[in-house]
Amino acid sequence: MSKTTEATLPAAVENFILRWGDMGTHWGINRSIAQIHALLYLSEHALTAEQISSQLGIARSNVSNSLRELVVWKLVRRVSVRGDRRDYFEAETDLWEIVTRIAEGRKAREIDPVRLALKECIAEAEADPEVSGVAMTRLADMMAFIDTMNHWYAQMLTLPKSSLVALISMGARVVRALRPGSRMERTKE
Repeated sequence: MSKTTEATLPAAVENFILRWGDMGTHWGINRSIAQIHALLYLSEHALTAEQISSQLGIARSNVSNSLRELVVWKLVRRVSVRGDRRDYFEAETDLWEIVTRIAEGRKAREIDPVRLALKECIAEAEADPEVSGVAMTRLADMMAFIDTMNHWYAQMLTLPKSSLVALISMGARVVRALRPGSRMERTKE
């Protein structure tokens, strides 16, 4: 964020925006996109691209491109303000929706292409007698792992938010129950 912004933000808000931008870069998201998302997430009302540009000190063209990306990810939506022809933007504020939408986007962009490529590699390997049994087993194991994770992910998306919160809240108890030597493990034997 530039120090020459027209509208000054409270220090805590500016700090969050800066840190969210830094975290975004670790997740493979452009810093400007993450900062715009943070600003809109904390904003009490929808903002125009011009207001975002002014508050963050980011070029108007960069703001427009970033907003398009955030709209595609469904993390930000375009809203109308009565009596004003400009586009306003507001962020999704439900944290579970944010996490779900990010997970869906990342899966579509990162996991699904890997699964498709792996499937093609397996088909190619099956047709090649020079591919070792070890390589075939490892490819099959990787595909089984990805398919298991995809299935788990799909199941999690079907749960109502309240059930998902309960499941996550049970985390430590589930881990203890699944540890070797636990009562649950002993009853499986």
